[in-house]
Amino acid sequence: MHTQLKICLLLAMTLNVANADTVTIRADEWYPVNGGDNSTKPGYMIEIAKEILMKNGHSLDYQTLPWVGSIAMVRKGTYDCVVGADSSDAPDFLFSKNTWGKIKPVMYVKQGDTWRYGGIPSLSNKQLGIIGSYAYSDELDQYIANHKDSHKVQEVKADKALRQNIGKLLSGRIDVLVEFDLIMEAKLAELNFSDKVIAAGDVTQGESLYIACGPNKASSAKYIELFSSGLTTMRENGQLQSILDKYGLQDWQ
Repeated sequence: MHTQLKICLLLAMTLNVANADTVTIRADEWYPVNGGDNSTKPGYMIEIAKEILMKNGHSLDYQTLPWVGSIAMVRKGTYDCVVGADSSDAPDFLFSKNTWGKIKPVMYVKQGDTWRYGGIPSLSNKQLGIIGSYAYSDELDQYIANHKDSHKVQEVKADKALRQNIGKLLSGRIDVLVEFDLIMEAKLAELNFSDKVIAAGDVTQGESLYIACGPNKASSAKYIELFSSGLTTMRENGQLQSILDKYGLQDWQ
C-alpha cells in the first residue's frame, strides 16, 4: 500500500506539472493597474492575475511592452493576454465577464492655466498630447484621427509615454494632455509633480477595465473563465481588497 500510494502521488504530481501553463501577460506600464515587471508592486491587476493562476496550478510571465506592440503580439498569439483594456481597445479579444476596475479620461494642464475642457471645440487652439493607440472616447478618438498628422495632436508611442507627455506639458511643448485619472494621479505622485499639474475637465464619466486574451489561441477561453470566476472568489473571501489596500484603492463595485 505504501508503495502504491507513493506511485499515485508521483503520478498526480506529474499530471499537475504536465497541465501547468505559463500564462504570458503584456501591457505598457500603467501603474497602479500594472507597473514595472520587476517591481515589488507590479500593479493590482497583475497581483490578481497571479493569485488566480497560482490557485489553478499555473504561473505568470508578465513583462511590459508598448501598448501597440502588446495588442499586436497578443492578437498574433505570441502572448496570451493584456491587462487594463476596455472594449474599444481590441474588440476582437476575449474579455473577462466581470470588470477589473473603473477609470475615466481627464484633460490635464499646468498649474495656473485657467483653460478648462468644454468638449471638442475647446481644443481648437490647443496642442494636445496623447499616447498612441489609446482609446479615450468615440468623439475624442475621432478628433485625434482627424488631426494626428497636424500640430494639434502630438502622439507618443514609446515606453514611459506618460512620463514623456508630462515633461512636454511642463516644458510648454504641448498645452494639454489627456490621461486616465487613476494612472495620472499615481504618476504625478511618483514624480512629485502633484502640485504642478491639475485636472481640467472630464472627457467621459468613466469606463470599465478588463483583462483580455487574444482571439487566436484556443487557451484564451479557458484563461478568461479562470480570471472571471477567480475575481468573484477573491472579492468574496476578502483577498481582492487586501491587494487593493496595497495600492490605496477601493473596490470599484
